[in-house]
Amino acid sequence: MGSDALVPSILAVLLLDSEGNRIIAKYYQGFQSCAVEQGKFEAKLFKKTKNTNTTRSDADVIILFRSVQAIFRCGADTRFYVLGAAGENEIILNMVLDGLFEALHLLLRGQLESRALLDNLETVMLAVDELASVDGGVILETDAQSISNRVMMRGVEGTQPITDMSMSQAIASAKDQLFKS
Repeated sequence: MGSDALVPSILAVLLLDSEGNRIIAKYYQGFQSCAVEQGKFEAKLFKKTKNTNTTRSDADVIILFRSVQAIFRCGADTRFYVLGAAGENEIILNMVLDGLFEALHLLLRGQLESRALLDNLETVMLAVDELASVDGGVILETDAQSISNRVMMRGVEGTQPITDMSMSQAIASAKDQLFKS
C-alpha cells in the first residue's frame, strides 16, 4: 500500500439541477477525462438517484455506482454529489459534502436553488476549488467557515484581509503565520 492510499481524496464534485443537467462538475485524478464520458456518467448517475428524494436538506444518501461511491444531498431543485473511490471512507466523503453544502449556504445566504447557483457560478467554483487540490483530488478543507472565508478573501479571524495589506504587511503576516505553525 503506497502513501497515496492513506491520503483521503475525491474523484469528483457534481452539482446537477432537477432535470439532471450540469450546473458545475469538477473531476479529479483523470476520472472520466473525456467530456462525452462525463456527460454519460452524469446522466446515468442522475437516473439512478432521481427517485431518491430526501425531504430534509441535511439527509445524505450513499450509493455504490460503477465501483464509485457517490454521496449526495438533495436541495430544492439541485443535487450535490461527492464521488470517491469504492474504498474511500464514507465519513470523509460526507464531511466534504457537508463542507461544500454549508459553505455555499453561507456564501449564497441560504439560496441553493439552481438559478442562484448559476447566477453566482464564480463563487460556487471557488468554493469547490477550496475543497480539494486541482491535480489529485486530495481533500484540503472541509470546514464551511474556512472555505467561505477563503472564497470571500477574508483573513483568519482577528487578522486583516490580505487584500487590504501593503506588501510589507503581507510579508510580515506570512512570517508570523509560518513561525506559529
